[in-house]
Amino acid sequence: MKFLSLLFTALFSLPSFAAQLRLELGDVSRTWQTAELLQHPAVQEVRITDDVSYKREMTYRAIPLATLLDGIKPDDHLQAVAQDGFAAELSAAPLLNQQGAKAWLAIEDPEHPWPSLGKGKPSAGPFYLVWTDPQAGHISPEQWPFQVVRFTRQLPVAERFPAMRPDPSLAADAPANQGFVVFQKNCMACHRLNGAGDAQFGPDLNMPYNPTEYFGTDFLTRYIRDPQSLRHWPQARMPGFSRDVLPDAELAQLVEYLKHMATRKVSTPERQP
Repeated sequence: MKFLSLLFTALFSLPSFAAQLRLELGDVSRTWQTAELLQHPAVQEVRITDDVSYKREMTYRAIPLATLLDGIKPDDHLQAVAQDGFAAELSAAPLLNQQGAKAWLAIEDPEHPWPSLGKGKPSAGPFYLVWTDPQAGHISPEQWPFQVVRFTRQLPVAERFPAMRPDPSLAADAPANQGFVVFQKNCMACHRLNGAGDAQFGPDLNMPYNPTEYFGTDFLTRYIRDPQSLRHWPQARMPGFSRDVLPDAELAQLVEYLKHMATRKVSTPERQP
């Protein structure tokens, strides 16, 4: 009985959860435990004035993400993977910034858990990518992934998913090519295109129909700015993209990319009657 009593005491004295963050950065791989990160010398208290997920001011124990990205260069590409499979595509350059918009890995302390994201929902932990001064870098809501469990270095999107690429004959500075970059930053975390991509949440943006085929440009841009203004849906998950996040010029480039890709649909087997 004494042994059982000691066992129960030990079990209930453990933290409420033990989380791991996996970093797969090419030649460098490492798994961090919550306790290790909370004790890291670079950890500090960070105040986020307008948190994307909690819609209010929040304060976190956080570490500059660049501190953990050993060997990563500005032209590298990373993917942040969440517990539910959400995969945010992230250019490395903004993550390495030390001035202006700065990326932080917020770490949920088991002894002081964060609030729920809503009724019946978990918190944004165990790890959450947050930003200070996000307006300085036009940081998109898709660049704030929460419930993160892994950061992985990846090949560029154009190499991994050639079905998403604009026509190779286009000039590098063509609007469709510029819009492809905007698409990667703002859309790929939730949407596939031509069946390509890792997203599991929103609809494919080219198959069977491209939004430019059923939205006029004015309504499409309005929808991207404020989805609820066109389709009021209480359970809708698509965020609006303000001009601070997605300037008018970049929104126009995104629309040009979508229009272009409507002419480059992948071939699919005919449906059976």
